[in-house]
Amino acid sequence: MVVNCLLWEGLYIFSLFWWFMKEKILKNGISVVFEKTSTESVTVEVAVKVGSINEDEKVGGISHFIEHLVFCGTEKRKNSRELTNEIEKLGGELNAATGNETTFFYIKIPKKHLKIALDLLSDILLNPLFREEDIEKERKIILDEINMINDEPRFYQWILFQQACFESKVGNPVYGTKESVKQITKKEIVDFYKKHYVSNNLYVSVVGGCEEPFELINSFFKDFEKGSLDEFYFEEPLKTKPIKKIAEKEVAQSYVVLGYPTVPKGHKDAIVFKIIKAILGRGQSGRLFDEIRNKRGLAYDVGAHDESGFNYGFFATYVNTEQKNIEEVKGIILKELDKLLGVCEGDVDEAKTFLEGNFLINMEDTHKKSTFINSWNLFGQPEKAQNYLEKINQVTKEDIKRVVKQYFGENYTLVILKQNNS
Repeated sequence: MVVNCLLWEGLYIFSLFWWFMKEKILKNGISVVFEKTSTESVTVEVAVKVGSINEDEKVGGISHFIEHLVFCGTEKRKNSRELTNEIEKLGGELNAATGNETTFFYIKIPKKHLKIALDLLSDILLNPLFREEDIEKERKIILDEINMINDEPRFYQWILFQQACFESKVGNPVYGTKESVKQITKKEIVDFYKKHYVSNNLYVSVVGGCEEPFELINSFFKDFEKGSLDEFYFEEPLKTKPIKKIAEKEVAQSYVVLGYPTVPKGHKDAIVFKIIKAILGRGQSGRLFDEIRNKRGLAYDVGAHDESGFNYGFFATYVNTEQKNIEEVKGIILKELDKLLGVCEGDVDEAKTFLEGNFLINMEDTHKKSTFINSWNLFGQPEKAQNYLEKINQVTKEDIKRVVKQYFGENYTLVILKQNNS
């Protein structure tokens, strides 16, 4: 009862956090969510509902390419240094990222400079120059980025896992391939940009100590026009047997990822995987860390990862270990997954208080909070962001047992990145 009381106290605090959250659809269709906080900072995030799953193989990586190019300059801000310095000289930060299904851009800045942030973000997204010289420069940079990711086994193991786990475009690397990046043309970039960077595909979140920003946002973003968007949905085929993929690189240890495709973000079971991840992979007290590192000393880096998007989800465990330990580590992971069928109330309660505490701490950061809000805004359901802890608290040990039986088992995907012995 003490644990549950603590959790409900956290829910009360959380409800205060969201007291000022407001949402609005601008006339041109841009969805905006705002939450006022007591911070000196404000974060503006603009998310575009486009990513690698929207790409044909020929233009693989084009969403990521465009993310790079919009920072190269506009008529108002001629080059990347000019536009980045406009934010950084004020102590702010700006960045962007591309995923399987979304591309987002954000600026975190002192609240008195909100207008500058909105001016810059709207400018780079509405008026990118796409100059030939910038395209060729960024092409080289992206090829270097691909090399960097492929050289870093802790990144590359996830590229290999998604390729093995998914038959759909979710398995394609967000950066595309070297071959596709080398071949993407300016016309393809401009056409793809015009199709997806439209007002009814843009989602804006503002979190911070500013006043209500809707009119200000409208003044900067009103020139975005609506577009015709394709309905996009796919189902990943069910796995009927285990999948094992082994790759070799010049590495000093082996990298092991074992996991399963699961459910999209809006599915009722998605929240259950958050609890499972907390049981298995939280910090240094999660079951996997305790069994593999604390008790046996088989690895340094151990954990679990849960990811869900609009059309897909996966849950995976990962361990970096010596090659001779791979079979033993694999056996421990499968045993710990199976032990979830006997999970007790105490383990579930500890997972809930961990998720609550971790969430409340993260939500003190305006950037993390704006991203969390926008992740639901992209679904057209920003109000569900408010129910996160409530949904966590509703998960029972019976839910965990049901989900483990339904989604885990013998048909796992196992990826091993090991030392090249040739």
